[in-house]
Amino acid sequence: MTRSSHIDRVMQSLSSGSAAARSRLAASWLRSAKNYGLDPAMREMRDSLDSSSLKGRMAAMERVLHVASPKLDNLFGLIGHSGCGVLLTDADGIVLEKRCSDGDSEVFKEWGLWPGHDWSVAAEGTNGIGTCLAEQRQITIHRTDHFMAKNIAMSCMDAPIFGPDGALIAALDVSSARADQTEGYNRLIGAMVVQTAQQIEAEVFRSSFAGKRILVAEGDATGAALLAVDGDDIVVGATRAARKAFGLNAMGHLAPRPAVDLLGRDGQETGFDRGEKAAVKRALARAEGNVSAAARALGIGRATMYRRMKRLGLSESGADLSQ
Repeated sequence: MTRSSHIDRVMQSLSSGSAAARSRLAASWLRSAKNYGLDPAMREMRDSLDSSSLKGRMAAMERVLHVASPKLDNLFGLIGHSGCGVLLTDADGIVLEKRCSDGDSEVFKEWGLWPGHDWSVAAEGTNGIGTCLAEQRQITIHRTDHFMAKNIAMSCMDAPIFGPDGALIAALDVSSARADQTEGYNRLIGAMVVQTAQQIEAEVFRSSFAGKRILVAEGDATGAALLAVDGDDIVVGATRAARKAFGLNAMGHLAPRPAVDLLGRDGQETGFDRGEKAAVKRALARAEGNVSAAARALGIGRATMYRRMKRLGLSESGADLSQ
């Protein structure tokens, strides 16, 4: 499709009341035009941030960039040979990091796929990075899905990255300038982008709660459901996916709560119970199965010891100490 025909298609969609015009893509085009006053025929490239402003944004994202850097290298190692570049932006859509081959660098720089460029929807209309951030979801914008006619030669696969407090902090992007890149291949790359974004998110969470116990909970495909638990078995942090899984507030500070209140559902053994059972079993093993001696070692009475063993499913014979 030529640029002029793409412009005609976008303008027709903006003025049409058809079902096609009410699609998610057409709705995004409409926001680009009405909310931000953009014209699909715009050809000029917006100015990039100056070096001082870019350094400031990178400093604010230092922890994320430190964690993400090797992940970006790995991803580029897998897809860089096919004419793709890897970008990481902040939550405003400003490119902070890029990986691309020397042979593609001039094209990527000309197109604004470069550190300091603004790829928010407000700046570029519907595009991979900006739409991913605006809608906070994985997305692929393939060539003529873009709002701006100047961007229709590229395909963009993106996934959001959420911070330790559940707030959106970045977007991971793979863009390609290849004219022969198919939508099927884009789906394959898109899955790799999502996986890498989730790895970055999990590592940022772990580094933010260094010294805390990290529990992996059952979540969904939106990301790693991780809980940070302190020495008193109190949940002090949760990833976006974990917040969703346990019905916690989507963003912001978490009110401390016992891990047992979140994990002790449907009669399942909790992390706290497992820790207590391990302590009781160790005491019994050291006392060679003598309940009274084990109780003394734990600093509790014999009757209390029997009650705990019953609650934890441990027999008086000690036959299950090795289980």
